[in-house]
Amino acid sequence: MTPLAPIPLRRAAAPHVPLLSLDTVWFQVAGTLCNLSCSHCFISCSPTNHAHEIMRRADVRRYLDEAADLGANDTYFTGGEPFLNREILEILEDALRIGPATVLTNATLITPARAQSLAAMERSSRYSLEIRVSLDGLDPETNDPIRGEGCFDATMAGVRELARVGFNPILTVTQTWGDAEDRALRAEFHEFLRRNGLSRPRVKILPLFRIGREASRTRGYATEEFLTEEHMRGHDPWTLQCSTSRMVTSRGVFVCPILIDAPDARMGQTLAETLRPFRMSHGACHTCWSTGASCRN
Repeated sequence: MTPLAPIPLRRAAAPHVPLLSLDTVWFQVAGTLCNLSCSHCFISCSPTNHAHEIMRRADVRRYLDEAADLGANDTYFTGGEPFLNREILEILEDALRIGPATVLTNATLITPARAQSLAAMERSSRYSLEIRVSLDGLDPETNDPIRGEGCFDATMAGVRELARVGFNPILTVTQTWGDAEDRALRAEFHEFLRRNGLSRPRVKILPLFRIGREASRTRGYATEEFLTEEHMRGHDPWTLQCSTSRMVTSRGVFVCPILIDAPDARMGQTLAETLRPFRMSHGACHTCWSTGASCRN
């Protein structure tokens, strides 16, 4: 007799998170194109990844207008690498007419002229322009195995150009170290920025999301790393980014920046079509819930 196939374990129903308020709109302005191929990238960005394409200024502007009509307060621009988009400066000018804007970059493409253009744009706007720079080590030996050879020096050159024209960039670091080292390394990153001329250092630590290239580098999500209704019992939905934001890409509007490769995370073609609850059925949702992670703050 042929043995019966094992019955797969049935996962508990995933909870839904409501959209309480559309405060923030993200733009995957460079698509999944990047000049780097970081080994922990949760959407596997690279110079050849066209899963999401670079967005045109005209398309971004339409979403900016819709975001303003819906009461959004600020915008974030990411990729890939946003400065691969040839229209990024004009796109940021459009965004700053509406509200504060933030760019997430690896800073390797920040030239003196580009830094000066960003500074002039920020000074002429009534709203703030923030620059967040990704780095994952305090020297080439710890950073470049993750982000690519020569990346540390190129990123720090960009940071110095930004500081020279008056920006105080936020350093964004993915926690690739153990919890026991966490407190000491956070302090070291602050001191590192001081040594590099930033008197008011700002550092944001992000958890690993075990999807994309990171799932191959270490591991993917285990069965127990998915949310259930029990997890959300008594949990304040305001702490979850997906309760106050949406992500725009060349392929439509997704629930958040982390899940743009998940087909069920695409919620519509317009922002207005996405003003509804989202079913948190992904392992990445558990990471946000368990760590309090927010790409925004």
